Amino acid sequence: MSHTHTIDATGKALGRVATEAALHLMGKHTPAYRPNKAGDTSVIITNASKLSIPEKKRAQELYSRYSGYPGGLKQLRMEEVIDKKGYREIVRIAVKGMLPKNRLQSVRMKKLSITE
Repeated sequence: MSHTHTIDATGKALGRVATEAALHLMGKHTPAYRPNKAGDTSVIITNASKLSIPEKKRAQELYSRYSGYPGGLKQLRMEEVIDKKGYREIVRIAVKGMLPKNRLQSVRMKKLSITE
């Protein structure tokens, strides 16, 4: 029996939306919560492009990835990530960072749907 939780991101801060999504993806909102099981709730985040993100944060927030090779560190500012991949990627990274780093993380992320 799966449930769907919808979050409207209009005018909300990125972190507030991401924590609410992570809580529901883990299943912590139900009395049947078990840390070794992925929750059965899928989360839909709507209006990601209407998030309240200050201009200063757009210019200063850095997103890093590392290829594993020497000199392989790549860093992009938030505004560059938004231009390249859209607001969906910003929200996806924020939610993923708030989930536990274990084998259930990818299972839970598959239950996340983001629309701009």
